Amino acid sequence: MNNDPAGRAELVRRAADLAPTLRGFAAWHEEHRRLHDESIAALAGAGMFRLRTPLRFGGYESDTRTLVDVATELARGDGSAAWTASVYWIPTWMASHFPDHVQNAVFTGPDSLICGTLSPSATATLAEGGIVVNGKWGFITGARHSAWQVVIAVLLAPQAEPMPVIALVPTGELFIVDDWHSAGLRGTGSVSTVAQDLFVPADRYLPLGAVLQGQGASRANRTSRIYQAPLLPVAAASSVGVALGLAKGALESFVQRLGDRKITYTDYASQREAPITHLRLADAATRIDEAEFHAHRLAATVDRKAAEQETWTTRERVLARADMGAAVERAREAVALLADASGGSSVYLDVPVQRIQRDIQALGLHALMHPDTNAELHGRLLSGLEPNSMYV
Repeated sequence: MNNDPAGRAELVRRAADLAPTLRGFAAWHEEHRRLHDESIAALAGAGMFRLRTPLRFGGYESDTRTLVDVATELARGDGSAAWTASVYWIPTWMASHFPDHVQNAVFTGPDSLICGTLSPSATATLAEGGIVVNGKWGFITGARHSAWQVVIAVLLAPQAEPMPVIALVPTGELFIVDDWHSAGLRGTGSVSTVAQDLFVPADRYLPLGAVLQGQGASRANRTSRIYQAPLLPVAAASSVGVALGLAKGALESFVQRLGDRKITYTDYASQREAPITHLRLADAATRIDEAEFHAHRLAATVDRKAAEQETWTTRERVLARADMGAAVERAREAVALLADASGGSSVYLDVPVQRIQRDIQALGLHALMHPDTNAELHGRLLSGLEPNSMYV
């Protein structure tokens, strides 16, 4: 059931209306390696940052099918903007598992921006009233525009096993390392952040294992179905729409450029007339349809489990990641087909397909999005083996 008061159709319409604006800023995003402030304002004005914010703070508590469809429309405009919005949804959901009084401080408005990561690349030690964190996190999308960051650290305590914890820290208390010099998704501003002897009060950290299972310390959110799901299926459904939208954007751009473009050094006066164009278009469109199937099946599973309040099986968790990997792979294949058929003029930076291809290549290399990683996990299950990762 979709609890979103704005309605899925309305939010998807808003996202589609934003696509031309985001497309207009795409070159600026790439050049400056972050989103333009006007892009952030436009996304906020359309409510794009509220999809996973609790209702009591002015959020929508949208289901994951809404996330997929909204991200798809945003990515048709600009992959960096869509990826940034979808990444914000995930730590926003994570922050909603903290004690209610902590949420009161974090969600100072419905468009509070929270960045984050799932990588435990820092350590924490016990201190009076909390923990002290030291470490560095990479790929922190949207850090410069966020007020808070979700960080993961390994808590090292005497006579205890190391325990990964999730903590909420003000972004202003972290050092930003401007190291985002990338080939794809350049506009996401996915810099690194560093904590140096950073004190985190006890009420602002939780065991990572609990949040991975969708079990938090919030009383107010216990009756909201969207916060009861495991983290990894939620994260998968939050981001998979970006790949689908990039592929759809590539198809639209390719068709728009057909016109009367010739195929140089052939007798074809129009690329539109060439059988190879027909074959490439049909193949790409079919792969996009396949990507959409996997993306929507993933969202349907998350939303159905949330509605029925059922416990997730290992098989369902693995299949959620398998669907994400398959959607990314099919979308990436579609973009490659269209890029290869776009001709020499497509190397110019004002032709969208070159940016789309770089963006989807970068997205597909993400540790949780990588098709090979997710296919291997699925294959282990089919072979009768247990997952070799806690991230399911």
